[in-house]
Amino acid sequence: MKLHRHALAGSLIALGMALAATPATAQQAPAAPWMNAKASTDERVRLVLAQMTDEEKLTLVFGYFGTDFPPRNGYKAPAEARPGSAGYIPAIPRLSIPAQWQTDAGVGVATQGGAARKRGRTALPSGLATTASWDVNLAHAGGAMIGAEARASGFNVMLAGGVNLMREPRNGRNFEYGGEDPLLAGTMVGAQIAGIQSNHIVSTVKHYAVNDQETDRDTGNSIIDPVAARMSDLLAFQIAIEKGDPGSVMCSYNRVNGTHACENPWLLTDVLRRDWGFKGFVMSDWGATHSTAPAANAGLDQDSGFPFDKEPYFGAPLKAAVATGDVSKARLDAMAGAILHGMFANGLFDKPVTEAPMDLAPAMLAAHANVTRKDAEGGAVLLQNNGAILPLSPAVKKIVVIGGHADKGVLAGSGSSLVYPVVPNGVPGLKPTGWPGPVMYYADAPLAAIKRQAPNAEVVFADGKDTGGAAKLAKDADVAIVFGTQWAGESFDVELSLDDNQDKLIAAVTKANPKTVVVLETGGPVLTPWRGQVAGILAAWYPGTQGGSAIANLLFGKVNPSGHLPATFPASLDQLPKPSTPNKGDTTYGEGATVGYKWYDAKGLTPAFPFGHGLSYAAFLYDKLSAQAAGGTITTSFTIRNNSQIKGKAVPQIYVAGAGWEAPKRLGAFTKVALVPGEAKTLTLTIDPRLLATFDGASNSWKITGGTYQVMLGTSAKDIVATVPVTLEARTIAVGWRP
Repeated sequence: MKLHRHALAGSLIALGMALAATPATAQQAPAAPWMNAKASTDERVRLVLAQMTDEEKLTLVFGYFGTDFPPRNGYKAPAEARPGSAGYIPAIPRLSIPAQWQTDAGVGVATQGGAARKRGRTALPSGLATTASWDVNLAHAGGAMIGAEARASGFNVMLAGGVNLMREPRNGRNFEYGGEDPLLAGTMVGAQIAGIQSNHIVSTVKHYAVNDQETDRDTGNSIIDPVAARMSDLLAFQIAIEKGDPGSVMCSYNRVNGTHACENPWLLTDVLRRDWGFKGFVMSDWGATHSTAPAANAGLDQDSGFPFDKEPYFGAPLKAAVATGDVSKARLDAMAGAILHGMFANGLFDKPVTEAPMDLAPAMLAAHANVTRKDAEGGAVLLQNNGAILPLSPAVKKIVVIGGHADKGVLAGSGSSLVYPVVPNGVPGLKPTGWPGPVMYYADAPLAAIKRQAPNAEVVFADGKDTGGAAKLAKDADVAIVFGTQWAGESFDVELSLDDNQDKLIAAVTKANPKTVVVLETGGPVLTPWRGQVAGILAAWYPGTQGGSAIANLLFGKVNPSGHLPATFPASLDQLPKPSTPNKGDTTYGEGATVGYKWYDAKGLTPAFPFGHGLSYAAFLYDKLSAQAAGGTITTSFTIRNNSQIKGKAVPQIYVAGAGWEAPKRLGAFTKVALVPGEAKTLTLTIDPRLLATFDGASNSWKITGGTYQVMLGTSAKDIVATVPVTLEARTIAVGWRP
């Protein structure tokens, strides 16, 4: 007899609840040596696993969506789930195994759109904005903040840590990720993961792997040479895992070289488990599981978010597969053991979450507002400042602010990662109001913040819908500030431009008044055809719930801009490896590991704004670059001086050039340093030796070719201030080597 899918869903939920609850009433709880926090994680996993029944193991590997979802056959979330949440895995009380309460995502505690009541929480700037800070400490602090709110909200798993490389700048989810370079993305996202997990909760790293567009995201096929993937997309994940030690990896929707990522043995077993030694668990994205035995045997540990899959693959079908031997009991043990490892290692047993309030303490939210504002300030990038138009003087007489709903708030990216704020949407009702919306403006209005910074100025606002009227209004202003916006979100890709007719608006305003500053609120790079006419450009990205205040602080110099681009701004579409729009079906990455600035270097292209670019109100001088071969890699040293009367932060970048590489140079190391006027510091940076190597598929190892390498000190991928040679001996580096 074939069950209707609605009936099947209901029966599986009931079965899951029964499996979780029955042992607690049927048997007396055994002694629990696995609850000894002083024992090693591996030993604790071994001890509890030995006590578990197959039914209890099956409970761990199958997760439910935490929100009612009537369109999916009338799905009702388990009563024990946190309302409006992303996911839930039942507890096993008999063995003191806690439930998993899972929340999206990387910028804060999200609430799913179908929930009747939304949690008001603090939103960080977009992941790309945080990466643009190039500040590891800032990323960790932001992660610690959203992790604290997750824990205080009753969650112990956060679906955060997006590290997919930006191969396609039109990807609708670029705002969630870490840009185009594996070292920068892996390091910054890894720091955020570590911050989240400092709250004794699990963070994921996602979406594994080569998941760089939303078009055809469920079945699209990313075709890439495995060696090139090791030196690009997979290296970003490897570094993020090393830096952040996430409890879980989330596999992605797309296929990789023909096989879905969540049933891809090369990704999940060969690379992740065997080569990198990952001990945590692999969870599927919601709806990314497509089979039972193939997925389980390939390395998927937890089928997440039922009913998003076509079938409950790790529910009754997995139980049957174990019974027939299609999935061995040893494999089921490994699946449950990996989940337990992630839970033990991150304190879910020893520091259990307790209460789950819908509202957080005002004191916590006030403190966290400072964290997100500092993140927004640190990640904003001053792209252009002709005539030193910025910072604006508090004595300015007339300011015209135009467009971007700057009188109401700042734009956010949408989809499952959307954080609903404490203060309601500043611009409610914009379409789409349903998935992947709503379009959200956090009600920290730049206009009000600008007025606070210039209390004696005449500050006038125009919504920008009337291009001629806006230009006329701007004509006699001391400065015109145009807010350019681009809404992006999950499940769709975007044009490489601002929404609607904003490019025409900017051009008209600039023609009327060349003292025009453009503030960009975008999900990633956009074309800037008006950059030759405007005086200033500030990339604010999606700046979070304190974004308006942060933007005003930067415009008036209360904070000195210090962000640098994590991704190249192209001058035109034809500069991209694939100028045509994202397509359905197969996407072949012929550029291989030549991603982002490496592509521009290899092809001799001049972008609008290069990777690593970012201006400051201060001036920095670099000197005394040296490089030495040491410990099988390169260590560099140099001095930096603040040669101005303004305190600021610089981002020195070390690039390296070798023979036979995918591109002329690679980012090898970076740091961020604060300097007061006149202060000088000597800095030492060491290059990860994998960034001096190529991956050798035949030996499954990294190989450094002996010879002379050029070490470059720069302020961007295009602006190199000094170069020195250094000679390295040949070296082989194991595939699982860690710094």
